[in-house]
Amino acid sequence: MRSKRYQTIKSKVDRFKLYTLDEAIDFIKANPSAKFDETIDVHIQFGIDPQKTEQQVRGSAVLPHGGIRKKRIAAFVTSSNVKEAEEAGADLIGGQDLIEKIKNTNKCDFDVAIAEPGLMKTLTQIAKILGPKGLMPNPKSETITTEVKKTIEEIRKGKINFKSDAGGSLHQSIGKVSWDKEKIRDNFNALLTAVKKDKPRKTKGAFIENVVLASTMGPGLKIQL
Repeated sequence: MRSKRYQTIKSKVDRFKLYTLDEAIDFIKANPSAKFDETIDVHIQFGIDPQKTEQQVRGSAVLPHGGIRKKRIAAFVTSSNVKEAEEAGADLIGGQDLIEKIKNTNKCDFDVAIAEPGLMKTLTQIAKILGPKGLMPNPKSETITTEVKKTIEEIRKGKINFKSDAGGSLHQSIGKVSWDKEKIRDNFNALLTAVKKDKPRKTKGAFIENVVLASTMGPGLKIQL
């Protein structure tokens, strides 16, 4: 059951209307659904066959105003790059030792992982642990890198990786209700531009079927593209 506050806000939403981005942001900011500072999320439904690997939407984007929280970064590097990883602010740093720890504990306490190309063969030992959580470094998300410090710094500044889910959708947080509208708008546009750029070649028909903007506890508003 939804709360009375939610029902009241939802009654104000025109479900047949396509809102401009500015209208949607203004509506969400004017109609808080909770007492805490809610997250603003973008929900994108793609016109893809999610069962086909070649149609998965996967890539990266740099949100100009950063993400909503600081990410824990794991850097799988050789000894020659440990200092660079430390200076850039990685939370977990290691090579075979870190791989063994994850393999033995079956736990990975981080949000994103980067790795040197030379360690990818060794990293396959924990692919079954990292893979299902979307943490396995890969070329598409630019998390396999020879530029360790630069890559970590970009993530710290707001670089995100995205991937369509089993239903052919993408869900990504782009800001907080308390943020200035301009910041929310900039992050939204940066994400959408990156998503369009990574359109799978074998997609037929409409690539993006609909886009919805919503706060954590609030109703969604369909966005006009």
